[in-house]
Amino acid sequence: MNMLKLALAFVLFALPLRAEIAIQDVVSPGGIHAWLVQEPGIPFTALEIRFRGGTALDAPGKRGAVNLMTALIEEGTGEMDSQAFAAARDALAAEMSFRAGPEQVSVSARFLTENRDAAVDLLRQALVSPRFDQPSLDRVRGQVLSNIRADAKDPGAMAGRIFNAAAFGAHPYGSSGDGTEDSVTALTRDDILAAHKGALARDRIYVAAVGDIDAAQLGALLDHLLGDLPTTGAPLPTRADYALAGGVTVQDFPVPQSVVLFGHQGIKRDDPDFFAAFIANEILGGDRFSSRLMSELREKRGLTYGVGTYLAPMDQAELVLGQFSSDNSTVAQAIDLVRQQWADVAANGVTEAELADAKTYLTGAYPLRFDGNGPIANILVGMQMQGLPIDYSATRNDKINAVTLAEVKRVVAGLFKPEALHFVVVGQPVGVATGN
Repeated sequence: MNMLKLALAFVLFALPLRAEIAIQDVVSPGGIHAWLVQEPGIPFTALEIRFRGGTALDAPGKRGAVNLMTALIEEGTGEMDSQAFAAARDALAAEMSFRAGPEQVSVSARFLTENRDAAVDLLRQALVSPRFDQPSLDRVRGQVLSNIRADAKDPGAMAGRIFNAAAFGAHPYGSSGDGTEDSVTALTRDDILAAHKGALARDRIYVAAVGDIDAAQLGALLDHLLGDLPTTGAPLPTRADYALAGGVTVQDFPVPQSVVLFGHQGIKRDDPDFFAAFIANEILGGDRFSSRLMSELREKRGLTYGVGTYLAPMDQAELVLGQFSSDNSTVAQAIDLVRQQWADVAANGVTEAELADAKTYLTGAYPLRFDGNGPIANILVGMQMQGLPIDYSATRNDKINAVTLAEVKRVVAGLFKPEALHFVVVGQPVGVATGN
């Protein structure tokens, strides 16, 4: 076990499980903002960096460029090829990962205090001057194409593509950020360089650090690590218009169980009613086995192994989504039950007991998320991207407890619309056809 892994193994015991943490708002000399939780008990630091935009920044006709670019960042920099870069990272007992999502490019790093400067130097080279050499591009392109081909045969991925394409059309939300076989095959090194310049820029950076580092050290680190990136990046996408009416879309696919994805428009994260909607969703189809949908579909009738719903407030659109799988012979019954439960909660709200139970679960589970340097840094950078205040972790449970039964009833009456639900079914469902 290397030194970083050893430090990570002990960090869970070093940090108490808590949501109330001392967060410092740090501004580097160069003007880069970050949130910091200083935790000197273990000599390592977790660093989370997000660049807003993600694969939604793909240029027209270049779908998949940001995803491929992100996968290539750790494939070498300067004089180091991919193997030399990996060897240098491992020699420092550092961890670095790079991921592209629909709305952000994520950079995660973990490094020991004794190796901090060298690890940050290496990460800086990867971010500022990646090689993007042709052999690596061709090899990683092949991996991406393999993933695209696999997703083309995955019922869950198929359902997502169909729903998103119908909901958002030509907007980037309407297609996969992985791109298509044709679009990825056509990408050139110049396209990757353009994607790098457009996605990794200083005007869209969010940073959180947790561990053995103080504010002055973090400020200097940020300017060194990120100061040479472009000042501005590609324009962020505009608002996505939701265009999917209620009904059913069936995609024939030879599987014994159909995958069903369903949803409609949702609620913005900064809406004053968000917490009431959040609690209502937990009662209707949240994480617990006691949710209404789990009770009706699984516990009472055995129609599915699991069903869940969630609020999806994105940068440029909002959804309420859910998913389940069911035997082809029982899909129609399961869809009817989802509609019934959707209509019931919209018309009648929830009970006092349901509200109390959901509050107990949500407030009790929240502190358990703060279980180490890395998870805390991840939470903090997410809070920043959502525009939440720096004291959110300390006030979040109070906001949940303050929600009243009357507020939930009012909010769900406008949010949950059974007639607007659209179900995408991938499989060979009996008695279910495309239409209303």
